[in-house]
Amino acid sequence: MDISVVIPLLNEEESLQELYDWIAKIMQSNSFVYEVIFIDDGSSDKSWNVIEKLSSKNEAVKGIRFQKNYGKSQAIDAGFEMAEGDVVITMDADLQDNPNEIPELYNLIKKEGFDLISGWKKKRYDNIITKNIPSKLFNAAARKTSGLKLHDFNCGLKAYKSEVIKAVKVRGEMHRYIPVLAKNEGFTKIGEKVVQHQARKYGETKFGMDRFVNGFLDLITISFLSKFGKRPMHIFGLWGTIMFLFGTSSAFYIGSRKLYNVFKGIKTILVTDNPWFYIALTSMILGTLLFLSGFIGELIIKTKSNEKHYTIKEKINF
Repeated sequence: MDISVVIPLLNEEESLQELYDWIAKIMQSNSFVYEVIFIDDGSSDKSWNVIEKLSSKNEAVKGIRFQKNYGKSQAIDAGFEMAEGDVVITMDADLQDNPNEIPELYNLIKKEGFDLISGWKKKRYDNIITKNIPSKLFNAAARKTSGLKLHDFNCGLKAYKSEVIKAVKVRGEMHRYIPVLAKNEGFTKIGEKVVQHQARKYGETKFGMDRFVNGFLDLITISFLSKFGKRPMHIFGLWGTIMFLFGTSSAFYIGSRKLYNVFKGIKTILVTDNPWFYIALTSMILGTLLFLSGFIGELIIKTKSNEKHYTIKEKINF
């Protein structure tokens, strides 16, 4: 199969038929063998009914329905797991991503050998205050932190080599950082393509200003995970050991000094009256807790690495 199109959605019943017809037209005109995977992330409207109707008429249409709303990252992860195409393309269901970009995205992966191509909505039709300016600040921080020179990390229109989507696991709200996750897995040929952005035709956006706050928090998380996610003991164990040794050394010094003064008959304060005693005690306790945190983190990674973070209610055509 040439292409899998993965489309996460939430309450987009009005746009699904038009979106699929547009994708099908592009695929047929380029003679692609394809599948379109709709992931209904707990919609409360008739989105699933539309997907069922589309799948009954077209074998290329496949559907996954979540038990409840888990989030875009979990929807993309489920689509990645089911996708069978040599090239996997993600796009949003609101018609703001242009399916006409698909052939060129496919060629960049198959013919030019890119692992991943991220779309760049250079000209946007969003609100300047609530979306454009915060988005620029967010992307600047993401570039600085990740080392990837991409202009639009949050663009839903991306293309992936099949090996990439099978290697990365998208959790929490990490869908913005799939290029960073791919880089962390060793896929270094990551490019960018200017794509056409279209004004929303139906419904309203599902994301508010809080997504930028969450985005920055996720950026901190993924920066940490990229360095220590697979070996938490390397950070927690290191600092735990340093703090414990500092505390023990301080306690040993305080005790030794007290014994020396007693032996020499020098009047001295009680150990418990010395503020350094409490600093040493606190350092030892914190060091022990940090070390245990690293140890527990290692155990969690070993036992939970393959656990799914969503429940599928039903599937179509799988």
